[in-house]
Amino acid sequence: MPELPEVETVRRGLDPVFRDQVFASVQVNRPDLRWPFPENMAARIAGTRVTALRRRSKYILADLDSGETLLIHLGMSGRIQITGATLGGFYHDHVAAQKHDHVVFDMVGGARVVFNDPRRFGAMDLIPTADQDSHLLLRKLGPEPLGNGFHAEYLVAALAGKKTPIKSALLDQRIIAGLGNIYVCEALFRAGISPKRLAGKIAAPRVAGLVPIIRAVLEEAIESGGSSLRDYRQADGELGYFQHTFRVYDREGQSCVTDGCDSTVARIVQAGRSSFYCPRCQR
Repeated sequence: MPELPEVETVRRGLDPVFRDQVFASVQVNRPDLRWPFPENMAARIAGTRVTALRRRSKYILADLDSGETLLIHLGMSGRIQITGATLGGFYHDHVAAQKHDHVVFDMVGGARVVFNDPRRFGAMDLIPTADQDSHLLLRKLGPEPLGNGFHAEYLVAALAGKKTPIKSALLDQRIIAGLGNIYVCEALFRAGISPKRLAGKIAAPRVAGLVPIIRAVLEEAIESGGSSLRDYRQADGELGYFQHTFRVYDREGQSCVTDGCDSTVARIVQAGRSSFYCPRCQR
C-alpha cells in the first residue's frame, strides 16, 4: 500500500492540474470502492474550484470552494492518471478508457484526472471542510512526521512507557501519521535500533535521534518519487525509484551495507508485517 512519500508524490503531481482549477464534469462509473461513494458526488463536485490541495497522512485532500473537501485514498492498487496536460516537460495525450477507471475528473482547462483501482481498496469521500478533523479516517491521526508538531520532545513523551516493539509503535498512526512499513525499517536501520526493542526501554537520546532520521528518509523517498514495488505509479505514469536505495527493506539474506559489517539482513514478522534489519548493526 502506498505510504506517505508515494501519496505526497501523487499530490505534487496533481497540484498543477487541480489547484485553482474548476471541475468541468465528473464521471463516477460504479457505486462504490472500498465503501460507497458519497451521495450525488459527481454533481456536488462539478463546477467547483479547488482552493487547496493537501495531504494528511496517506490521504489526499482537495478543498473546494463549495465548502466541502474531497478525500482520496489510493488503497492497495489505486492510481491517479493525468492526461491532456503537460507534466515533467512532456504533454500527455488522452488515452482510451480502461476497465478499472472508476472516477474521471475533467477540468475546464482540458486536463483529465482518472482514478483507476483494480482491487477497489481505495476510497473517496466528500466532507465539510470545517469538520474534517472529526472525520472517521482523520480524527485519531498523530502529527505529520514532516510537520512542526513532530519533534524530539513529542516522540520521547509519546513512546515513554510503551511496552510494544519500537517497530509497531512507529507504525501506530495515532503516534505518527503516514509512516509505513518500508520507511520505518529504513529509519530504524539508520538509527541502529533493532525493531524488536521495546519502545519504552529505548533511551531518550536515541528516541530523539529518530526524528531527524525519519524526516531524512521520507524526504529522500519523496525526492525519488516514492518506491514502486507493485502497483504504484506517479501521477505522470512514471515509476518511483527509492527502492533502488533500500538499505534493509526487502533485502533478506543480502550483505549489510554498513562498512565493516559482515552480517546479512534478516527478516522477522511483527504484527503480520515483515521487518528487515541487521542483527549486528541494530541493537
